[in-house]
Amino acid sequence: MPKTKANGIEIEYDCFGNTDAQAVLLIAGLGTQMIRWSETFCQILANQGYRVIRFDNRDAGLSTHFDSASMPDLAAIADTVSRGETPNVAYTLFDMANDAVGLLDALKIKRAHVIGRSMGGMIAQLLASEHAGRVLSLVSMMSSTGNPDLPQAIPAVMAAMTSPAPHPLKDERGYLAHCVAFSQVIAGRGFPFDESAQRNQALAEVKRAYNPSGFWRHIAAIAATGDLRSRLTKITAPTLVLHGSDDPLVPPEAGKDTAANIKGSKLLIVEGMGHDLPPSLFGFVAGVIADNARRMFNPMNRPACT
Repeated sequence: MPKTKANGIEIEYDCFGNTDAQAVLLIAGLGTQMIRWSETFCQILANQGYRVIRFDNRDAGLSTHFDSASMPDLAAIADTVSRGETPNVAYTLFDMANDAVGLLDALKIKRAHVIGRSMGGMIAQLLASEHAGRVLSLVSMMSSTGNPDLPQAIPAVMAAMTSPAPHPLKDERGYLAHCVAFSQVIAGRGFPFDESAQRNQALAEVKRAYNPSGFWRHIAAIAATGDLRSRLTKITAPTLVLHGSDDPLVPPEAGKDTAANIKGSKLLIVEGMGHDLPPSLFGFVAGVIADNARRMFNPMNRPACT
């Protein structure tokens, strides 16, 4: 997979589809690598007629890690933000949005359809609000506005996400069991859970790169960036907000809040979907992404949403 310099760091990325087609930029979520956007999904999306680009966010996968930064004090960051002050963190989601712009620059792409999942959805929202001229359309998946009044994750889910995992070099079986257990906790009830596939995904990611401290700096970046609602009013790109009805990590109210703050956006609640993208939804999600992208050309061509 290729690597390029962008926004002062190195970013790992790869592409699918025709290089002359319109670009679709996929932004990964909290602590996850670009391969969480599976090759199968990327190819299905490319078959819709797009050049699909996925990349590792900073501090994840094979992009630049910020291991020289100290571990963030999340309580202190939250306290600083609550006082209306700017916390001292390694980076914020604004920096991560600028990374995405830098990647587009490096690839000589003027404008792209931008799709982000979870934390990546917040990055995508900032990309569309702060760099409107670079975004053809926006899809925010299983994400949030950062509104502090929104319902929070189910406590058991938050505990599962933040509990320490065994070190994979010392206890690979225990590490994979930890990852699979968390994947099952956040999965929706409406689609089959493939334990073997989840284990293979976790194994592929840990063999590719292991950077647990990056996860905490990503959380710090979200906390330090804070409430995005005032930014979202600036988004003009055709926007689809996609959320699972069963999401226990980022409850559906967060998706509804996102759509309420982006003028002209469409909200699609997928019944039975959790905080994941099961293979049985690949074709459907690729289709609604393409439908939303086509709204750029024909405002009357809108996806059927609820």
